[in-house]
Amino acid sequence: MADKPPTRRAQQRKQTEADILRTARRLLAEAGPTALTLRAIARELNMTAPGIYRYFPDHYALVQAVIADLYLDLASTLEAARDERPEAATAQRLAAAARQLRRWALSHRREFSLLFGKPIADSGTAPDDPSHDASWRFGQVFLVLMTQLWREGTIPLPAGGLAEPAWLEQLEELREHLTEDVPLPVLHVFVQAWVRLYGVVSMEVFGHLDFALADPEPLFEQTLHEVLAMFGAHP
Repeated sequence: MADKPPTRRAQQRKQTEADILRTARRLLAEAGPTALTLRAIARELNMTAPGIYRYFPDHYALVQAVIADLYLDLASTLEAARDERPEAATAQRLAAAARQLRRWALSHRREFSLLFGKPIADSGTAPDDPSHDASWRFGQVFLVLMTQLWREGTIPLPAGGLAEPAWLEQLEELREHLTEDVPLPVLHVFVQAWVRLYGVVSMEVFGHLDFALADPEPLFEQTLHEVLAMFGAHP
């Protein structure tokens, strides 16, 4: 039996939810994460705060919906950059995604702050949070490319292996989320590469490089070059 078309009431509800999310994202971009309140959004939409509760029961649900929407937006942007040249080498596709991450972050500073700075309560992305799957889609963009480099056999393993047992235990937990049995030393490279890449982007976004650099792009490119070298690849 064919699915019944949505009722007019269901369509109106979906449209109102979309309006609430769009308004929340605009307030976030204009005034930062602290602007994400049910009262402020209701005021912008000429609604009452209790009216918002029919769509988002509390502040946590609202923030989680905004975070999920942002992560899906970011992930689709990175996927488009990654797939713009499907014939390109894996390292080049990784570089394209990394550069797009920086561009998105710099043009969405307050959104980036909400996702990665965790500046307010209810902004987590733990496995039990509704936004977790959307955040994982974002993470998969880089993880899949790194896994592909491992398959291609280019990653030089760390000399001396992994010395800290605490590293091993935590990487085992990460490996449980992967679809392939990636060796722990390779995951060690993955984590170190991501920390360096994310670190240079976040420091620029949050203004922590202003004391030394008027234009941090050369530093980003040098860091990206070094990250790709960690995978035995060339920019």
